[in-house]
Amino acid sequence: MSADPSRWFHRRGTLAHDGWETVVDGSTPGWQHTGLRIGVLEKGATLALPEAGMERIIIPLSGSFSASYTENGRSSQVLLAGRASVFDGPTDVLYLSAVATAVISGDGRVAVATSPTSAVHPTRHISAAETPIELRGTGASSRQVHNFGTPESLDAARLIVCEVITPAENWSSYPPHKHDQHVPGQESRLEEIYYFEAAPARDGGRADADDAAFGLFSTYGSPAGEIEINAMVRTGDVALVPFGFHGPAVAAPGYDLYYLNVMAGPDPHRRWLITDDPAHAWVRDSWAGQELDSRLPYRPIPQSTERAQ
Repeated sequence: MSADPSRWFHRRGTLAHDGWETVVDGSTPGWQHTGLRIGVLEKGATLALPEAGMERIIIPLSGSFSASYTENGRSSQVLLAGRASVFDGPTDVLYLSAVATAVISGDGRVAVATSPTSAVHPTRHISAAETPIELRGTGASSRQVHNFGTPESLDAARLIVCEVITPAENWSSYPPHKHDQHVPGQESRLEEIYYFEAAPARDGGRADADDAAFGLFSTYGSPAGEIEINAMVRTGDVALVPFGFHGPAVAAPGYDLYYLNVMAGPDPHRRWLITDDPAHAWVRDSWAGQELDSRLPYRPIPQSTERAQ
């Protein structure tokens, strides 16, 4: 497969389709196992998820949403309380089974992670309070992970979904790692989507610099294939990682970085098993004895001091 970065990295809006700001699915060249939709809604507007045969997780990015869904002839509605921004802690999410169809309404930005499957697992509303928060790494490698869609937290067919918040100047998706070979007990084959957002840092960022906020993201090849992305990433950008080592994702000074990870693959078991790049694996050992970044965990900012969105 081509290492052409334009094939695997997409700026905000360049994958727009059928009312969605971003669509990644089986029609995307070289893509099979995962999908992503990003929608922007105003009050009174809706976005439909009319197809069965895929499992989904609806994730409010900013704002609150209602999901009306039909499953086995029964209709239900769930309110997803949402949040002011992706930097304001976890959100309610909704896992939809592979036989469900849905319509989303609300006001704000919403993500829908997808994976095609015929296996039916129970639809589930996961509240923000139920979402496991993992504080991973130490020092400049400290980051916050919301594990609402990981195997330990959610019964699903193939989808593995989480979101990561990296404070300004910190590194995540590091050391660079891969998951493109099936090695039982050591590594799993998982296609991966990164969806990015960036914003002025809570700790000293300029509220009027929202449009300038950025981070950096890299990938490079492995025996499974050649790939290369070295990009400034901003809100709405998407990176596709079919194979290869990926990372780091770096939050620039003055700007916090968020990404949503969507993973699925062809292996018989739903597991996230990775292999670090041997050249950089030693970095994990260097974390011992360092303190966790004191800025974590990120929680909602009181409304009176909330950063401009």
